[in-house]
Amino acid sequence: MVQKIEQALTAAEVRAVALAGQPTPGAAAALQAARSAGRGVAVVSNNSTECVRVSLELHGLEEDVTKIVGRPSEQPHLMKPNPFPLITTAEQMHIDVTSCTLIGDSLTDIQAAHAAGATVIGYANKPHKADQFTEAQADVITEDMQAIADALTTA
Repeated sequence: MVQKIEQALTAAEVRAVALAGQPTPGAAAALQAARSAGRGVAVVSNNSTECVRVSLELHGLEEDVTKIVGRPSEQPHLMKPNPFPLITTAEQMHIDVTSCTLIGDSLTDIQAAHAAGATVIGYANKPHKADQFTEAQADVITEDMQAIADALTTA
């Protein structure tokens, strides 16, 4: 039963990708700037790996992402805020998770990064999130993904 639910959820996520519209303004530039700077780029998501892969392909961004780690199948207790997906991603990329930076738009992203020992940039894509991320002690908070791209380009 759990497998059927997981499959149905993944199928619904993949269908939703086609309706989601364009990526967040500045997100593609941030991915490209990170890759151009020689950084490994991973997408760590509580959505399915398939959903993320389809979204990246739809927008021509698959070449900018080294690794995708989606929702652990049939193991919801390992989803963010659990640090498991961040630690797993770092291990698969052969880097120390404490040298990683997570850019996240949810409180669970901030919590997972702290639990893993990673740096975290809170992307406050809604007005209430800046205060929420400040309270959660995100290392940096931005309302503009293009600012991240610009910072990576000048770094």
